[in-house]
Amino acid sequence: MISTRLVVDNDFVISELDRRVFGTFVEHMGRCVYTGIYEPGHPSADARGFRQDVMALTRELGTTIVRYPGGNFLSGYNWEDGVGPKDQRPTRLDLAWLSTETNQFGTNEFMDWCRDAGVEPMFAVNLGTRGPDEARHFLEYCNHPGGTTLSELRKEHGHEKPHDIKFWCLGNEMDGPWQICAKTADEYGRLAHETAKVMRWVDPSVVLAACGSSKHDMATFGQWEDTVLDHCFDDVDFISLHAYFENPHASTAEFLGNIDQMDLFIKEIAAVADSVAARKHSHKRIMLSFDEWNVWYKARTLDDRRKPGWPQAPRLIEEVYNHEDALAVGGALIVMMNNADRVKTACMAQLVNVIGPIMTEPGGPAWRQTIFHPFAQAARYARGRVLRPVIHSPTYQAKTFPEVPYLCASVVHDDSTGQTAIFALNRHLSDEQEISIELRGLGDRQRLVEALQLHHADMKATNTQEAPDNVSPGRLEAVEIDGHRITARLKPGSWNLIVTSNAKPS
Repeated sequence: MISTRLVVDNDFVISELDRRVFGTFVEHMGRCVYTGIYEPGHPSADARGFRQDVMALTRELGTTIVRYPGGNFLSGYNWEDGVGPKDQRPTRLDLAWLSTETNQFGTNEFMDWCRDAGVEPMFAVNLGTRGPDEARHFLEYCNHPGGTTLSELRKEHGHEKPHDIKFWCLGNEMDGPWQICAKTADEYGRLAHETAKVMRWVDPSVVLAACGSSKHDMATFGQWEDTVLDHCFDDVDFISLHAYFENPHASTAEFLGNIDQMDLFIKEIAAVADSVAARKHSHKRIMLSFDEWNVWYKARTLDDRRKPGWPQAPRLIEEVYNHEDALAVGGALIVMMNNADRVKTACMAQLVNVIGPIMTEPGGPAWRQTIFHPFAQAARYARGRVLRPVIHSPTYQAKTFPEVPYLCASVVHDDSTGQTAIFALNRHLSDEQEISIELRGLGDRQRLVEALQLHHADMKATNTQEAPDNVSPGRLEAVEIDGHRITARLKPGSWNLIVTSNAKPS
């Protein structure tokens, strides 16, 4: 058994947690939309074709904001194709995924779905094949109250009130050579500046995110952000960053080092953004939108990404997640919470079927993948202020990251309820971890509210249609509280949640 120690103090706060970090992503790719969230004729579908089994799981997942409509799909998308009478919508070739897009699901359907699911929409404008003119028209269609051709067109389409969409992404992964009409940093920076300018003229209340690096190992990483923000620093609120965890060494220990690499990525992007602020003598701070992140390394063959013959809604990158993937996702959530001063929004990519926490079968059931569980627990209990964790833990060396602590943890305290949520990942794969937790300044009479663990003896264990609860949370039994001190025993390779309260039970 290894021993670790976690100390937090009520006076040492990273930031208030922005609940938008528990976002997800819906792209017109594979089966995310069609036979994912939308399947007319499914036994659970309502009159609009929204699968209610997926809707229920989306609510259980606790997602707060959903990015739409892409993704690589975005850079070839004409928003006009997805509005108006369905029998008049064009069918198009999608060059991003070599698929056929029917446009039977579009802007207004997505907004109806968001309202039913109780989530905030995060929209994106095409800066690949299109530009500022289309972006301002799209925003006018969505947000202008009325009296113009486009706002009245929205009303004709059945939406009298404006959608009032606040968060907008200016393109997608424009640094990537795989992107439709990719740009250089100077080209994109100027384009983002001009697009943001006209969008704010249409609706000054919008929040705008510029594209950052598509991944940490891009050749232009760092330089891209510096150049882009040099052009549009005053026009945008966020810079985006994307990351997908891979396991090239086929080693769980190496794989879990991605968590610390993600933390470094965040800190480096923040440093670049702040260097631009310094150069401009500005007190403004650009926030980070981690609007694509997840585990993705198994479903990476060419057949996983593209099918011949321009099919409709083919099965693309349908990653089957195992227990170690859930640990990595839990660690990523901890990292984002511990960077709450800069990471103000994040989107797990994607929501359903396509590298998603939810899986479905056409005409059949929906179920939770392993990664569903840490996300749902964090989204449910992480509310309030993120406290700065002081962690004492033995470490191990890895190629992924030079020094990896066995304990990865975050603590979030909610002043309104008196509850403190402790999220702890034991990255030791053979030894239990005896953890000592000290909650200073949060009340001397803590009581236990909840204690859960996600553990499986087999790191490769998965959830399937036949065994949907094979990897699922169980009780964390070995938890003791003495005043403001907590001790617990964490199983090897486990994600753990401990919730305490300093308030009297009602």
